[in-house]
Formats: sequence, structure tokens, C-alpha cells
Amino acid sequence: MYRARKTERDRLRDEIVTLLRSYSVEAQQVGHTFAQSHGLHPTDLQALIAVMHAEGRGDPLTPGRLGEAIGLSSGATTAAIDRLERAGHLRRTRESTDRRVVHLRYGEPGMALALEFFGPLGQRTDNVMKDFTDEDLATVERFLHGMTTALSAHHAAVRAPKAG
Repeated sequence: MYRARKTERDRLRDEIVTLLRSYSVEAQQVGHTFAQSHGLHPTDLQALIAVMHAEGRGDPLTPGRLGEAIGLSSGATTAAIDRLERAGHLRRTRESTDRRVVHLRYGEPGMALALEFFGPLGQRTDNVMKDFTDEDLATVERFLHGMTTALSAHHAAVRAPKAG
């Protein structure tokens, strides 16, 4: 049986996909270890990451938007927020003139725990990135934006309710 030889592009594609899978698994394991070591549910960690990213963008989440972001019902979202608030990882704030609007912020005690745990990882990633030029990093950034967009689009498609 004839088998076409892989092109260099095919080889690179296969290796990149394998590396992305490995990275994803390792990142999940690190997150799981953090969650376990601080008595958090896996969804609690997802919630914390969503709150941290939103806050970093300058657009803090409301409980409703958090639930949408991580796919939880209103009740499950409230339970996760309550757990995270009790543990000092999150705080509810009222920053709007409409006092009914609640925003979620990363709590200082939770931030301190995250920095202690993830700080060494930040140093390791900085050590990796220092070996790349700004142009290399810009290419990686563009690639990862594209891959994240593709993954998000796929997630939206597979979680959408099926018609019929």
C-alpha cells in the first residue's frame, strides 16, 4: 500500500497539536493541584479564572455573566460564589449606582494564595520566553489567539441545543 510521505508542514502540525494537548493536560493538572490543596471544587477554579480574566480586562463579572461564562445554573453559580467568598478568594462589590448590581472581584487572601502557588510557574514561563525574540512572541501570540478562537467556536457549536 502506498503511503504518502508527510510534508514538513504535516509534521509540524502534528507536533503542534500534540504539544497543545500535552500543555492542556499539564495546565489542568496544575489547576487541579491548586484546587485540591485549597479545598476548591473544579468549578470553583474555573470561576476564579473567569473572574480574574474579566477583572484584568477591566470588565468585572456579575454573577449572571459568571454563570454564562462557565456554564452553570443560577443556583450553582451562587453556591460557587458563596464558597469562594467564604474562603476569601472572591468578594462581591456594589460599584454601580444601581445597588442591585453585584460585581465579583478577586479577594486579597485568594490572590496571595494564587501568587504563592503560581509565582514559580510565572518565573519558569518567563525563563522560556526570554529565549524568543519579540517577533517570535508576536507570532506565538497571533497563533494562540487563532487557536483559542477556534476552540471557543467549537465549544459554542457543541454546547448549543440541537434543533429537532
